[in-house]
Amino acid sequence: MLISEKVKNLALIKEAETEFGRGLNIITGETGAGKSLVIGSVELALGGKAKGDIVRRGEDEASVELVFSVDSARERAEIEALDVEVDDDDLVIMTRKIRDGRSTARVNGNAVNASTLKKAASVLIDIHGQRDQAGLLVKKNLCRILDRYAGEAMKDPAVKVADHYKKYREIEREIEQDISDPEELKRRQDLLAFEVAEIEKAELAEGEDEEVEARYSLMKNSKKIAESLSEALGILSGNPEGNASEYIGRASESLSGLQGLDGAIDAMIGQISEIEALTGDLSIALGDRLRSMDFSDGDFSETEKRLDLINHMKSKYGKTIGEIYGALEEKKSELEKINDHDAYAAGLKSESEKEKKALIKACEKLSELRKEAALSLQEQMREALTDLNFDNVEFRIDVIPDPEKLSANGFDTVGFMISLNKGEKLMPLDEVASGGELSRIMLALKTVLADTDDIPTLIFDEIDTGISGRTAEKVAEKLSVLARSRQVIAITHLPQIAAMADHHFVIEKTSDESSTETGVREIKDEESVEELSRLLSGSEVTDAVRENAREMLLLAERFKNRT
Repeated sequence: MLISEKVKNLALIKEAETEFGRGLNIITGETGAGKSLVIGSVELALGGKAKGDIVRRGEDEASVELVFSVDSARERAEIEALDVEVDDDDLVIMTRKIRDGRSTARVNGNAVNASTLKKAASVLIDIHGQRDQAGLLVKKNLCRILDRYAGEAMKDPAVKVADHYKKYREIEREIEQDISDPEELKRRQDLLAFEVAEIEKAELAEGEDEEVEARYSLMKNSKKIAESLSEALGILSGNPEGNASEYIGRASESLSGLQGLDGAIDAMIGQISEIEALTGDLSIALGDRLRSMDFSDGDFSETEKRLDLINHMKSKYGKTIGEIYGALEEKKSELEKINDHDAYAAGLKSESEKEKKALIKACEKLSELRKEAALSLQEQMREALTDLNFDNVEFRIDVIPDPEKLSANGFDTVGFMISLNKGEKLMPLDEVASGGELSRIMLALKTVLADTDDIPTLIFDEIDTGISGRTAEKVAEKLSVLARSRQVIAITHLPQIAAMADHHFVIEKTSDESSTETGVREIKDEESVEELSRLLSGSEVTDAVRENAREMLLLAERFKNRT
């Protein structure tokens, strides 16, 4: 559930904090007061696109903070699956800041990318606006809606279709890329044979590149290394005019006659003996290494050639010797296919036909499930539309399979067909429904899908487009019923819907000589009567209008208590 929204320096809003409640939250206000800013700021916090002029004039930064409570184990599991932690109070706090045309997003204090933000938001909230109504007119969206309604029953069959389609397309791409021209096949065959022979002839060993590079570096610097080794050996033991070994030996002899007279001196004699032994060992090691530095010009040339060959192979076939041998296996495999091309091509064709049959079978299973779901959904939609004052409505969902239109989503085309008047034939939505009718159809759909989605918060923007009178009452009642099982937030200009509010918020715009601000506050009792009166009559509010508003609130309360 959305607990609160805090907005700062966003367009006309300098600073506003709104605490939403359970049930039906209604937002009203004068035209131009900024009602859409409330929904717009929520969308912005959830990863929506930030326009360049969104930051309030004169300010450097705008921010929106949304606080959600996580009320179920399902919500927690889905949120935490995105590597987003839910805090100890079962809260998720989403923050979006916009500065200098750039934005940053955080969830519970941790920076997240836009994709993670949107996925987390989709678990907690569903925002419906005019774009969603337009989506009902896009045929490819209708199949998604039907699958969404079918829920868990559709998941495994849909995954099987997607897997078979992926395998089928991989085989088809291999067929498309297969070379059939004899001359081109011969050219490719010769090139592959040459490359296979070149890699095999090189007889590269794993780790050889590092070993040869180290040996080459040693040889290249052998003169410098030998000079330093010789100088160090001379200082330790080789200089006849005096060296470290000789002086250490003399020091040892000087102290040897004192052994046993003083414990401290005995320790020193032991240390000198160790130094003498270490010096001798080091001299031997230096001598051995110096003799090993005697490389011939032939040795250097061979090492250099080997290193050049290794680097040449890396430049052609892979950055490492492992990658080079990986390329070798691929080339051998391709060469084998070309050497027996007819059998290879026939095998691909047979494999494609086999996978296509498996794909069509999986699509048929998916299609049958969709048809079953369609029968259930169309019946529920018919009932929901009747509740929304479509008295003579007929609604049908067509699932039309076409094996020639295979895709990762199956081979079905889904159509939503409707007849709004008795005696009229069923027609596609885009050929029949007006804007106001579409808004009610979308509300009916959201109501039906709400039982399968379990999304805790629904937001409706402009759900009352093009409706009035008894139809407005029906929409209000449907929103109220929907709000029994989840939080609903709706912007409206209709008193019938506003009267149903469990929490009523008003958007107000104030101005002075230098600036304009939009604010949000919750209203109750007489303030609610005044706001409903304004919605009923406009600018002139009379006592009769106020009585009408009070009666509306009373009737709304009776409906809520009755249902």
